[in-house]
Amino acid sequence: MDALATGLTFRDATDADVDALVALIESAYRGDSSRAGWTTEADLLQGQRTDPQGVLEVIKAPESRLLTVERDGRIVACCQVEHRDDHAYFGMFAVSPTLQGGGLGKILMTEAERVARETWGATEMRMTVISQREDLIGWYERRGYRRTGETMPFPYGDERFGIPQRADLRFEVLVKPLV
Repeated sequence: MDALATGLTFRDATDADVDALVALIESAYRGDSSRAGWTTEADLLQGQRTDPQGVLEVIKAPESRLLTVERDGRIVACCQVEHRDDHAYFGMFAVSPTLQGGGLGKILMTEAERVARETWGATEMRMTVISQREDLIGWYERRGYRRTGETMPFPYGDERFGIPQRADLRFEVLVKPLV
C-alpha cells in the first residue's frame, strides 16, 4: 500500500453521511471552493450539482453503492457504482478540492472498478462526462476509458443538475473493459 492510501478508510455511505456528501460534491464542482481543485464546473454550470434527496436515492438504490473514502474521520472522496444490465455505471465522483491531483481519485476509481467486478461480475464500466470537460475526459482516458462517440442531451430546464452557462452542453459516454 502506498503512502497516500495509508490512513484511508473505504466504506459504503449511510443515511447519516448525506449532508457531508452533498457538501463534498458541491465543493468539488460548484462555486469558488471548487476552483481550489481542477474538477470545477463553475464556468459551465451554476446552482447545485446534487441535493440530499439525490444522494439518499443513490444510497438506497438496491443495485447501487455510494463508496466513500474517509481520512481522519472526515469524508474526503466518494463515487457511485451502479449495476446496470451487463455493465456498471460510475458517477457522483468527487474528491475534496484541496486533495485533488494527489492520486486519491485514481485510488478510488480502482476500488470502484474492483467492486463492480467482484460484486456484480461487471465486465465493463460506463460513465457520462460533460463533453466540454476535455481535461477530465483526458484524465479518464489515461486510466483506460475510451470515448464511444455516443452522446446524451444535457437536462436543460432541470435545475437539480445545475443552471447551464452555455447552450451547447451534452454528456459523452466513456467506457472501460473490466478484465
